[in-house]
Amino acid sequence: MRGAARAAAAFSTLRKASPAPLRGPPAMDGASPNGSGPPPGAEVPPGAGETLISEGRATILFPSANEVFYNLQGFNRDLTCAVMTEFARLQLQPKGIRVVLPGEEKTDGGSPQTAEDGDGDTVPAPDGPEAPRTAKPGELCEGGLRVLEALAASGLRSIRFAKEVPGLRAVVANDFSARAVELMSRNVGFNGVDLVAPRMADARMLMYQCKADREPFDVIDLDPYGSPAPFLDAAVQAVSEGGLLCVTCTDMGVMAGNSAETCYSKYGAMSLKGKFCHEMALRIILHSLDSRNCYQRFIVPLLSVSADFYIRVFVRVFTGQAKVKASASKQALVYHCVGCGTHHLQRLGKVTSHGTGFKYGAATGPPVGPTCEFCQQRHQLGGPMWAEPLHDPAFVERVLAALESSPGRFQKERMRGMLSVITEELSDVPLYYTLDGLSSTIHCNTPSLLQFRSALLHAGYRVSLSHACKNTVKTDAPPAVLWDIMRCWAKIHPVKRERLAETSPASRILSVEHLQASFALRDDANRSRKRGLKRFPENPKLWGPKARAKAGGGISPSLQEKRKRHQNKRTERTDDGTSLKNFPCKRFKEGNCSLGTQCCYSHEGEPPAAPPP
Repeated sequence: MRGAARAAAAFSTLRKASPAPLRGPPAMDGASPNGSGPPPGAEVPPGAGETLISEGRATILFPSANEVFYNLQGFNRDLTCAVMTEFARLQLQPKGIRVVLPGEEKTDGGSPQTAEDGDGDTVPAPDGPEAPRTAKPGELCEGGLRVLEALAASGLRSIRFAKEVPGLRAVVANDFSARAVELMSRNVGFNGVDLVAPRMADARMLMYQCKADREPFDVIDLDPYGSPAPFLDAAVQAVSEGGLLCVTCTDMGVMAGNSAETCYSKYGAMSLKGKFCHEMALRIILHSLDSRNCYQRFIVPLLSVSADFYIRVFVRVFTGQAKVKASASKQALVYHCVGCGTHHLQRLGKVTSHGTGFKYGAATGPPVGPTCEFCQQRHQLGGPMWAEPLHDPAFVERVLAALESSPGRFQKERMRGMLSVITEELSDVPLYYTLDGLSSTIHCNTPSLLQFRSALLHAGYRVSLSHACKNTVKTDAPPAVLWDIMRCWAKIHPVKRERLAETSPASRILSVEHLQASFALRDDANRSRKRGLKRFPENPKLWGPKARAKAGGGISPSLQEKRKRHQNKRTERTDDGTSLKNFPCKRFKEGNCSLGTQCCYSHEGEPPAAPPP
């Protein structure tokens, strides 16, 4: 009752502050409200200044002017469709609905048709002689999932959901821009999808209203321009019990440590500028989602991905007063040394077994002294952040199995490579180190990834990669073992100690006696590499976030100047040698350049006088 009162109060506040009321009743399960937009399947030819964009099974009309936002995150949308498909299997199997993808009609259904509850226990399939109903992509499924894309823009994502994800009852594509809703309605008609209902409303108002009306969504997708922080509170309340919440963050400058105070104001955590910043960003957004415990709700992450210029998390949301008590023990602070980069975690709470139940209390600490034990430098304090596993390995395996059973779907190579690395990650080890970071600290050359991982395996510790960054070391070995291995490497490949200051981190780390390490290569040091997977692909040519859409389209002059200054840095430019004429010739200044006019450097000015004999 208190949660419903909070939702109603929040909705009332938003209704007073909203610049425009909702347009008509929330048409959740049919065509566009009030008959607006063309009928599904109608021919809608491209207008003047519009182009066609094809992605997956969808083709949309898009204005050439920058009036409606469109990003190039095709991999993001591919991954979301794949995750939603497997989530539909989990949710619809207890209802006797069998999800079928193209290519699975003559098989047993691809991935196992099993479901799980919030505790991870398997829910058995319903017994009975009645054959299960089938749900296919593009078809209305009675009793299926209700999906909300809260910030839909052109509607591309929602149209792809309707055409590629089976088991859907309705897809609500919402946006607060009248121009976006108009374009969305045209795209829905252009693709002939009956499942998508365009809406114009404030996303928070729409979600709070659905919470108040007790009509939650089974899936809510948040992919805003910038930070999703203003929408998280409403989304956690508006998703159904065990529902799926998909959140994208593109404000990586804030979450990766460039503006720690801004990160705290948005997500309730201090970000750190360390080598592990991309994984910490994932853990910060998970902490922000799990911190909505005042509604007695908690999250269970299914998949958390750092890709390109954004992060993307897929979590299930459950309700349970007893489970919420353990939330404090799932969060941790991070002590990060500014000298050598060593990090330690401090849990906020602890859980101990107490008879048939559990006892919750405050954790003890801190795990470090006033200065770093390795380099005597100070620590930075970050967090709190999510300290539990980022992924559900069983669910990730299901997504991988579905990719193999349905060839031709999505960007298969990249998705298969990334998900395979995720399955190998150590789920119980938060954060990671990088080989170049360890090597630069002691000013030595960098060992190969296979050599360093083999040394850790020989020492009896576990080690894995991280999908968030290549050349990473995620291990349960303590920092002292890592520095022992680096000291052994520096002994084989000597460092010029005379150039190191006595107070530098490198000098203090190398001055300590070390244990012996073996760098002999092991076969299990890099499993996914042997399979030839495309794990860390190069960034595309048009990499990076696009400009925010504005009324009337166009891009501000300041942004155009910034793009001209920063873009295409990696583009190979043809150089005929004339650019070198801007630099003076050193040999000409010394008086011994024999090339004359054929020299590619400048010979301007008088040559120096010849020395007397």
